Amino acid sequence: MTHPLQGVRILTVEQYGAGPFGTMWLADQGAEVIKIEPPDGGDFARALGPYWFKNGDSQWFHAYNRNKKSLTLDLKAKAGKAAFRKLAATADAVVSNLRGDVPEKLGLTYAHLKAANPKLVCAHLSAYGRSGPRAAWPGFDYLMQAEAGWFSLTGEPDNPPTRFGLSVVDQMTGLALAYAALAGIIRARASGEGGDLDVSLFDVALSNLGYPAIWYLNNGFVQKRLARSAHPSLTPCQLYTTADGWIYLMCNKETFWPILCKALGRPEWAKDKRFKTFKERFENRPLIQDMLDKALSAKTTAEWLAEFAGTVPAAPILDVKAALDNPFVTDAGRLQEIPLEGHGSYRYIRPAVQAAEPAPARPAPKLGEHTRALLKEIGYDDAGIEKLRREKVI
Repeated sequence: MTHPLQGVRILTVEQYGAGPFGTMWLADQGAEVIKIEPPDGGDFARALGPYWFKNGDSQWFHAYNRNKKSLTLDLKAKAGKAAFRKLAATADAVVSNLRGDVPEKLGLTYAHLKAANPKLVCAHLSAYGRSGPRAAWPGFDYLMQAEAGWFSLTGEPDNPPTRFGLSVVDQMTGLALAYAALAGIIRARASGEGGDLDVSLFDVALSNLGYPAIWYLNNGFVQKRLARSAHPSLTPCQLYTTADGWIYLMCNKETFWPILCKALGRPEWAKDKRFKTFKERFENRPLIQDMLDKALSAKTTAEWLAEFAGTVPAAPILDVKAALDNPFVTDAGRLQEIPLEGHGSYRYIRPAVQAAEPAPARPAPKLGEHTRALLKEIGYDDAGIEKLRREKVI
């Protein structure tokens, strides 16, 4: 068996989190992902703390750069641009996550590279796009959440607007970048012609408004934050109290309401006209909350989860420690050990996409670890490589 993307070569000019997250998914499926880094320190995420392995490597950097190669190259230097074009001639795609005006300045667009490789796909991730009034603006995840309406939908109604707990816009846009690159590669292999594809943090954040967006655009309805992280229209679907804490229930199909009522020893609730369908239950959400709080408080969260297993969609409310120590995670091999020189090995979450051939498990590369081998592959001899090094191009 081979990995699904074996034989695909991706050059990536990336930094921080969004781009590296997406290209790591490609590397996990066997693509050869070559990380092009500045010679003077590389991706600045290499210096991000606050936690470090014994060999001095940033744990943050390793979280986003597994299974890649590293080549140092100054893309502002004439010799660096020449080396990059030679490498681009061997690649399927060039991807980047840079400020919107930078790909053109560095020569990373299809117009600059098509002479070297007409089938090359150039996929760009930026904050606000490569054109328009914000092309030169820097931008980050939380800014997108704020402007695209996410803060207004997150948290309790009486509290300040709240961001999502993870950098989910970064990571979703990284996946959109990977998707764009693969879509472009499929077209290029069929047609012989590459091209540019663009995604932005802002567009991905905006597009994920989904049904609240269509409700406003067509009905003028503005969704607000709801208590206990409730669903905008489905009931019961929110946090409820148990004997020792909280439980989240999601009866998001009609079939689950009578099953829940029976499990709670209240089968008559399923026949009550006030709770017959989603419409009636939504209209009586406060009453249902009180009823379920009282009924669920008879047992602990763990006892109810055992009772509901496989019948009522339910979940405990876990912190990061409990989530990663969860037997469903540890007993099913969802954590992996990755060997790291100078440290021993470190633990991490396995790739989310599983195939017949297990994903590779190589640590993030050392800065410039593969520079010499890759330059030799595209025709540089020892003298030529040493010249690039003296000129600080690599």
